[in-house]
Amino acid sequence: MLRQSAEAAFTPRRLASAVGVAITAMSGSPFVHAADAVEHKTGGDVVSLGTDTVVDQAVDETSYNVQRSASDKYTAPLLDTPKTVTVIPQQVIKDTGALTLVDALRTTPGITFGAGEGGNPAGDRPFIRGFNAESDTFLDGMRDVGSQTREIFNIERIEVSKGPGSAYTGAGSTGGSLNLISKTAKLEDFNDASFTYGSDQTRRTTLDVNHALTDNAAFRLNLMKHDANVAGRDEVNVSRWGVAPTVTFGFDTPTRATFSYYHLSTDDMPDYGLPLTNVNRSQHNPSKPASVDRDNFYGLNDRDYRKSTTDSGTFRIEHDLNDDLTLSNSFRMVRTTLDYIVTNPDDSKGNVVNGYVYRSAKSRNSTTKGWVNQTDLKASFDTAGYQHSLVTGVEFSYEDVHNRPYVITPGAPGNLCNARLLASGDCTSLENPTPGDTWTGSIADSPAYTDTDTKTASAYVFDTIKLAEQWDLNLGLRYDDFDTESSGYATAGRTTPAGYFDRESNTHFWNYQAGLVYKPLPNGSVYVAWSTSSNPTGETGGNGSTDVSLANSSLDPERNRNYEIGTKWDFFEDALSLNAALFRTDKTNARVTDPDNSTYQVLEGEQRVQGVELGFSGQLTPKWKVFGGYTYLDSEILKSTTKSDEGNRMPQVAPNNFTLWSTYELVQDLTIGGGTTYVDKQFGNTANSTYIPSYWRYDAMAAYKLTKNVDLQLNVQNLTDKRYFDQVYSTHMAHVAPGRTALLGVNLHF
Repeated sequence: MLRQSAEAAFTPRRLASAVGVAITAMSGSPFVHAADAVEHKTGGDVVSLGTDTVVDQAVDETSYNVQRSASDKYTAPLLDTPKTVTVIPQQVIKDTGALTLVDALRTTPGITFGAGEGGNPAGDRPFIRGFNAESDTFLDGMRDVGSQTREIFNIERIEVSKGPGSAYTGAGSTGGSLNLISKTAKLEDFNDASFTYGSDQTRRTTLDVNHALTDNAAFRLNLMKHDANVAGRDEVNVSRWGVAPTVTFGFDTPTRATFSYYHLSTDDMPDYGLPLTNVNRSQHNPSKPASVDRDNFYGLNDRDYRKSTTDSGTFRIEHDLNDDLTLSNSFRMVRTTLDYIVTNPDDSKGNVVNGYVYRSAKSRNSTTKGWVNQTDLKASFDTAGYQHSLVTGVEFSYEDVHNRPYVITPGAPGNLCNARLLASGDCTSLENPTPGDTWTGSIADSPAYTDTDTKTASAYVFDTIKLAEQWDLNLGLRYDDFDTESSGYATAGRTTPAGYFDRESNTHFWNYQAGLVYKPLPNGSVYVAWSTSSNPTGETGGNGSTDVSLANSSLDPERNRNYEIGTKWDFFEDALSLNAALFRTDKTNARVTDPDNSTYQVLEGEQRVQGVELGFSGQLTPKWKVFGGYTYLDSEILKSTTKSDEGNRMPQVAPNNFTLWSTYELVQDLTIGGGTTYVDKQFGNTANSTYIPSYWRYDAMAAYKLTKNVDLQLNVQNLTDKRYFDQVYSTHMAHVAPGRTALLGVNLHF
């Protein structure tokens, strides 16, 4: 999958050599700031940036290193940005053989994945620095609305911003956010096709075609078809296809416009993994996944399914008013659907007992429609001898989520397994489950439904002020008006007026960020920073579980503050970046449940995550590339209405997380590589009574360039076929990660 030659790695004008991660010591404390890093762009092209477009900049596509964020809101190079930003470039995605967003994110420390009974499909629920980021995914700088499974066939790179950042993103972003940068048209002709064949019947085909239409216009088309089983999991399979055309006009003119469209369809067998079997669990007697074969699948072939679609259209236009002033506007419309019935290998009611498992059914049938409009003004100017790089803008968005799940009636009454429930297919063996069972229950549309409408209006300003040759002041401020309304019929249905509900929550909040940067040398910086974020009621809307309810409609937003000290350094003529940071994130007004109130009253809580982060990205020599980092996260529940939870670790937090990926060009045209990941033990709930154990995972690759038009790449993921778990739910189950997977890619460039 390498279209570019290795020699380009050290070209003098490589614009992609950036965010890496530095190692330092500060005041005798361990500290680090997580990897800024990564990426490529291609020469003579237009690259869609968060809300920006870069025209005709020569960039090295093979680089593991990136110097600037794609978002204009970062008004300085990443070396001079007082925040941890890790950039996963296209070359890292290619070299690691990543086929999903989750695969790509595993290369970055400080990210774990949460399991859920509903809402986002499994795997699309990242936790960044210990906080849920399922609603904090952005596409080219604009919030990517809707519950969806995300693909990477149309992604150039992934930017991971860490720490509270509502000044940049609006609602959410407690632990951080993801910004996916999509592929756009370039002023050059190329045709790339890739065919990947692998174990477990993996078949993946992608096509990337780009053609210059005129001297100032170009068209690009990306196509993908993917079918596979999942290594180590009986009956589990995935199938998806996508198409993404884009056209850009006005490359070399003051006015530039880009039209793009994206479609993805998926049809999978959902998998909730293995049950947690210890019902009498506690902090001193925690429950872990059942000791059964890894490939045990507890679902039902003739009942379970998951289908989703995503359709998204974007129009972006920008105009240079003069050399120092650019006005841009981006508009996107999105429609997504998510329809599934999935088996939860239940145990929370003691129904994993006597060697049998109850098949609890979960369902969702939702449609999300929405739009986002973002207008930015970018300016460079001097005032009183101080140089300013300023971006200001306004953003408006609307999202409507309609969810009407199913009524799933078991074939026999009760949920404690007996002969009748085994005969109806509602129970199966713990040791030897039989997914081919005939299920005798029924499925009907639910009379209950929920409509959740979210409207936002925001204004923001960011500025990097050059105070002196070695000092920069980075400032940001944002105001959000956030209005969410949930209406519909409760489970009781439409038979009585009392079943109808209509609740609204309207909040207004300010968020800020400030950082002071000192540059002792041109290739290094040291910074101190402070930032905030807010989590209002309904932040995840229909994506998760925070629709507006009686319990939370009047609550103020959760408040988050982050304090960070860090340093970043570039070495070997910007070929290698290192950074490090020491940070603390405090959440106040956290929503926790009153255990003595059956109406689910929500009261105030406090949480804290503090730690260190180290990162590295780039080249140690012209032939040796490295990418990865390390995080240490010390999490604690400081205040809760459940007093026994106080002092416990927060769920989905791995105290230690280490990632390393490296490649080396042995001889001309032959490259080998490998990587390792360590993820520490994680708890599934605030009581610390469910957990998944720590694990090491190893990967390997080899790439050989047959000709300038044909190359081969072999990836072996989970090389040792390790049985490990990457998600754990608070009560029911733990998700099993794929076993050993071998992938052989044949890549054509013509």
